[in-house]
Amino acid sequence: MPPASIERANSRPLALAPRLIFASRWLQLPLYIGLILAQGVYVYHFWVELVHLLGAAAGDLKSVTDLYKAVGYALPAEGAPKLSETVIMLVVLGLIDVVMISNLLIMVIVGGYETFVSRLNLEGHPDQPEWLSHVNASVLKVKLATAIIGISSIHLLKTFINAANFDSKTLIAQTGIHLTFLLSAMAIAATDRILFGAARPQIGEEVRAH
Repeated sequence: MPPASIERANSRPLALAPRLIFASRWLQLPLYIGLILAQGVYVYHFWVELVHLLGAAAGDLKSVTDLYKAVGYALPAEGAPKLSETVIMLVVLGLIDVVMISNLLIMVIVGGYETFVSRLNLEGHPDQPEWLSHVNASVLKVKLATAIIGISSIHLLKTFINAANFDSKTLIAQTGIHLTFLLSAMAIAATDRILFGAARPQIGEEVRAH
């Protein structure tokens, strides 16, 4: 189609039904606002755990007890609980877990809004995420699957470090769930490559095109 014809087609007003259907994408806006509020809850949870950790490091017995309960570590049968290296590691892994889930939320909020609702028009902005320049529903799906694997890995590592307080069924179940996530992500990536890989230009071709 010649450029003039394309311009006339783009300037043609939509009929009522297509306009209504297309505008329905804005119904997703409250969902993304809800995820932003959930992000705020995670920020609050992060700082609560961090304050407990700093209090425990300063010798506050209540903070140490709270950390033991938060990470599911067994309290000593005798004497006051102490801030051991294992407990610190479990707490730090919990903080990393919160950060990774927060990153996942940002990916869903920013990438989902850009893909399904409206353009953010961040081109040229110094803080534009590198991945946002080529994000689409397929790329977002693969990135989410990868992020979920990372979160599952942190949970599994926490369980293995604290394995003495879990039964063998829990350890086997969590390992199986993690492997399921891993296989699912590989299947999603392989399907995406089969369906869309041939249609995507290679990096060298993109550079030559620009």
